[in-house]
Amino acid sequence: MPLWLQAALWGLLSGSALLLGAGTAWIASIPQRAVAAIMAFGSGVLISALSFELMDKAYSEGGFTASALGFVSGAAVYTAANVALAAHGAKHRKRSGQTKDSKQPSDTGSGIAIAVAALLDGIPESIAIGVTMIAGGAVSMVAVAAVFLSNIPEGLSSAAGMKNAGRSALYVFGIWRAIAVISGVAALIGYAAFSHFSMGVIAATEAVAAGAILAMIADTMIPEAFEMAHNYAGLITVVGFLVAFTLSKLTG
Repeated sequence: MPLWLQAALWGLLSGSALLLGAGTAWIASIPQRAVAAIMAFGSGVLISALSFELMDKAYSEGGFTASALGFVSGAAVYTAANVALAAHGAKHRKRSGQTKDSKQPSDTGSGIAIAVAALLDGIPESIAIGVTMIAGGAVSMVAVAAVFLSNIPEGLSSAAGMKNAGRSALYVFGIWRAIAVISGVAALIGYAAFSHFSMGVIAATEAVAAGAILAMIADTMIPEAFEMAHNYAGLITVVGFLVAFTLSKLTG
């Protein structure tokens, strides 16, 4: 199977977690503490992935300047887009239910904003998946697992909001199928487009993705994990980091 097609399928797999979360929210009520535990574990896995699968490689391939500039630029671009989307109802897009400081999206606009924000979160993650295949021709399973885990609560939250707004199952799952496909395309682009660039450009791209992902973790995932499972959030995050770190060393 061609590597570009493998990249697309891995991106599609990670994006399919949005459908899994949406389907779960449509038919069942998941305890918020369970979702928070997944969020904390996924945060640890993502932090490990961006540290060792992206930033460490970016530094080795492109040096400090390219990796540092890319890292900060990725975080800055993500933050600017996130601020704009937050103003339209996507601030708590990875939250699975009502909390004392936030409420479940209950109108169509906020549900759509969350779906658009899922693209904001998913595109750098999916591009990163594709980029990890450039050097050795094999995907980073740690990166795929991390993105998959982070997407489940996002699907939960948005599907619940759109369901409350009276949207049909056909409409809701049509949106998430489209976003899952776009995730696959982004991973394909990450591999096919950037494989022709110099190592410095690839390193900067990896760093940009890492910065955007870390900003997303700090803005959306860790607050949810802490608010709903604060007594154990730190420990679960550390376990997630350790599991991903161990896998990266065993498969590296």
